[in-house]
Amino acid sequence: MIEAVTEMTEDAFLGGQLLLTQKRSGHRAGHDAILLAAATQAHGGDRVVDLGAGVGTAGLALARRVAGIDLCLVEIDPELAGLARGNAAKNAIAADVIVLDVTADAQAFAAHGLRPDSADCVLMNPPFNDAIRHRGSADQARHTAHVATAETLNAWVHAARRILRSSGVLTLIWRADGIAEVLAALSRGFGSVSLLPVHSEAGRPAIRVLVRAVKGGRAPMRLLPGLVLNDESHLPKKEVRNILEGRAVLPLAEP
Repeated sequence: MIEAVTEMTEDAFLGGQLLLTQKRSGHRAGHDAILLAAATQAHGGDRVVDLGAGVGTAGLALARRVAGIDLCLVEIDPELAGLARGNAAKNAIAADVIVLDVTADAQAFAAHGLRPDSADCVLMNPPFNDAIRHRGSADQARHTAHVATAETLNAWVHAARRILRSSGVLTLIWRADGIAEVLAALSRGFGSVSLLPVHSEAGRPAIRVLVRAVKGGRAPMRLLPGLVLNDESHLPKKEVRNILEGRAVLPLAEP
């Protein structure tokens, strides 16, 4: 008798410190979310909002590292939000989970307790693949999670700017070839921008950029030395393994 293939898997992150249930098909959590959490600076007591949280990977990984944050996970897909709620409970992490479109207006955000100037920290991994150059998945949830429209980044940054308090911090991950889009979006209301390029291997162009920006910040922009993920054997470098397993953070998260 052949057993039916389960629609869900349980996967370990942060070297087993974080167990997440997620769908076997569609968008699945990966290194981007863990790198985002490792790039986010937060302190106990901070109100932290993870926009587009999916099953909660980045926000929960941050909460595992920084005890006592007031975490809110925002996700448009009710099924993924339900999984995020279950994952928070499974890992004994307190988190509010809200089903909400990140592009919704201020009234919709406020109705869910996300009022203007109320968050200390926002982290986000928006859909960032170019719809023109990237063939979207037939799986609608995967397509929504991966493919951006011309207004996606501006809309998500606008939502973050609205809910962040003055001097609040936004951390995001985006395509490396879209740095110009990121800087343009952040030019309205953000400053003190720090950029960390991420390369798959040494000598190859960056594939991602991690970005930290401060609402109302005035410090000059910083371009940090790039993070190289893999060594000559195409395996994660030791410093990257330490980050992925929760033993180290990225420079953007350091004081």
